[in-house]
Amino acid sequence: MTSPHAPVLLAEVLEALNPQPGDVVIDATFGAGGYTRAILDRGAQVIGLDRDPTVQPHADAVAAAYSGQFQLIRTPFSGLSEAFAESGKAQLDGAVFDIGVSSMQLDQAERGFSFMRDGPLDMRMGDTGPTAADIVNTWDHGPLAHIFKQYGDERQSGRVATAILRRRVEQPFSRTLDLAEVVEKALGGRRGAPIHPATRVFQALRIAVNDELGELERGLEAAEATLAPGGRLVVVTFHSLEDRIVKAFMTERTGNAPGGSRHAPVAVELRKPSFDLMFKGAREAGEAELAANPRARSAKLRAAIRTEAPAWGAIEGRAGKGKRA
Repeated sequence: MTSPHAPVLLAEVLEALNPQPGDVVIDATFGAGGYTRAILDRGAQVIGLDRDPTVQPHADAVAAAYSGQFQLIRTPFSGLSEAFAESGKAQLDGAVFDIGVSSMQLDQAERGFSFMRDGPLDMRMGDTGPTAADIVNTWDHGPLAHIFKQYGDERQSGRVATAILRRRVEQPFSRTLDLAEVVEKALGGRRGAPIHPATRVFQALRIAVNDELGELERGLEAAEATLAPGGRLVVVTFHSLEDRIVKAFMTERTGNAPGGSRHAPVAVELRKPSFDLMFKGAREAGEAELAANPRARSAKLRAAIRTEAPAWGAIEGRAGKGKRA
């Protein structure tokens, strides 16, 4: 089966993961199986995670091609620890996350991710929970403007929210192109604009529908709790909101964040670094990959190795702390 989605920074991901024969690796965003196949080719075993039911044919093809090396478990990032326990494997040696929406999801008009194709205003990566239509048809002005600003960096978020509320009184939103047209009119058209006016609004809705940033935070914590000492965590992000979360997590968990209060020596002593950075900063795509796959232009890869220190959540529980790290 030909993959409809080119895995980004594949060479860099493999270098960071360094999968060995017999290793167990979680591909937390299985998708079309690009990373998974490359990892399996190294002789490792892969547990694929994905909440999107449409990836099943790709999973079936991988399972047939790599008998006994692969299994798919339907779950979002936050279910990583439970999925690993369900797999029956003894040790997790690596985990890779490819954050955001895939090109094959954007290409499926019926999924409602794209403002370039008419389809139902859905945007769910899974098949449960509220849709984008539910949000734009029921949320008040304040919450709508907030997500457009916070998740989409839309400077005229209030104007867009006002336009949506006025229009939905006449007729509820149900189609992607309908919403895109209303947003475009609210922002004064797109003549000469480098991107479509609806880009930021659609991104914000997608993130809100799927709780993408919350899932990322919980997924990183689950990987921390599940990886064996020496296990490798590799994360590829595509916009600053995601990268900021990953960078902050790795900075904190490697002990490179600003020090805590000198009046809390016990907590500081208990919080030993749970990861070691593999390299400073983030890796980005080279010129050859950018020429072949423009989607890679915003990709950043960060990686760290699990130490023998307990996960920070476990430390806080033992210390009786109620506040998250």
